[in-house]
Amino acid sequence: MRARALAAAVAAVLLSTGAAVPAAQAAPAPVARAALAPVPCPKAPAPKVSRPPRPVPPPNVPADRVVGGERLDTPGLVVPEGAPAPPAVTATSWLVADLDTGAVLGACGPHEYGTPASTQKLLLAATMLPRLDPKQVVTVTRGDLNIARGSSAVGLLVGGKYPVETVWLGLLLNSGNEAANVLARLGGGPDGVAGGVRAMNEEARRLGARQTHAVTPSGLDGKGQFTSAYDLALIGRACFANPLFRRYTLTERTQIPAQPALKAGGFQIQNENQLIYRYRGALGGKTGFTELARHSYVGAAQRNGRRLVVTLLGAEARPVRGWQQGAQLLDWGFSLPRNASVGRLVEPGELDAAEAGRQGSPAAAPAPPSDEWRGPAGTALRRMADGDWTVIVPAAGLLALTVGVLVAVLVARRSRPRRVGRRRA
Repeated sequence: MRARALAAAVAAVLLSTGAAVPAAQAAPAPVARAALAPVPCPKAPAPKVSRPPRPVPPPNVPADRVVGGERLDTPGLVVPEGAPAPPAVTATSWLVADLDTGAVLGACGPHEYGTPASTQKLLLAATMLPRLDPKQVVTVTRGDLNIARGSSAVGLLVGGKYPVETVWLGLLLNSGNEAANVLARLGGGPDGVAGGVRAMNEEARRLGARQTHAVTPSGLDGKGQFTSAYDLALIGRACFANPLFRRYTLTERTQIPAQPALKAGGFQIQNENQLIYRYRGALGGKTGFTELARHSYVGAAQRNGRRLVVTLLGAEARPVRGWQQGAQLLDWGFSLPRNASVGRLVEPGELDAAEAGRQGSPAAAPAPPSDEWRGPAGTALRRMADGDWTVIVPAAGLLALTVGVLVAVLVARRSRPRRVGRRRA
């Protein structure tokens, strides 16, 4: 009885003081991650070109660089263990991912800032396709044609009336910058194009594309406009989830209707993405180019029931064009096992939900890993060791009660008269 009482008292004292568990049960000290040098990305030789000074990117946010997994926090190459070397391309950054599972199969500088060029139009599509009625007829304004001289345009006319679906086709097939203005204005509410761009940035955040900031709806260069290969994959995945986008991006040609009131005839436009003509299983995508951004590309394809997406930024058109570099990376991705992965594409709303959960909960020590503390007693010990008074106070009360009971039992035993009898074995 005395031994049992003494053990109970010792346990209570340990619980109330927050003493550490025995060394055999203690968690091993965390091992610092070795700072490994980044693995260089295979680079194809590219001709030197004159270009405007590259813009200074925003400061790196550590939390943004690990979105999708810690292995993606690298300016260099990341591929699965034992994977064959990816093809050498001229792109400064790229990523290959599975559209359905979200698994990232490999990447080069996935979270490095880059300039999107017309791949930005995919963010416009992800934002506005669910908002706009494709059968609605929109009238083009003079402000819609406020685009850089010599930049890509469909040929929409001021005062012309076009179905929204036609404007989408002009955007995705012919990379029409005036089409981007029309769609951003139409979906931007009272604030017009500015409201459309604001909605694009809100959508980027919802998708988890935290390194993306839109300044123009078309991807024409603007101060402070950036994205990353990882973010483009998130945006591309959202686009390919929309059946309208899948139909539009695979359309080879369409007719821009005549405008009798303006005495203008109709004409045909063709899809500029050569992947849909020349790559088996192509699902579509988007090309992009400005002098500043150089060539950017997003493309997707399906083989053997598997859908992959590739994104690349900062490429040169020689020795091979951007879509061809994308095709080479898709081939590499399809050659990998289905379970290959170096990270994942986060789900829409996932990061916002996680942040809201953290902000809405009371300040407390983070939950320890499951292999560090086991059971309620271990959890209580850890919380008391961290100074959690919501556990310490009740434990102290329990200790006082336990000691009081123990003292009362001992006093009662001492005052009880002894009886003589046979001792049981």
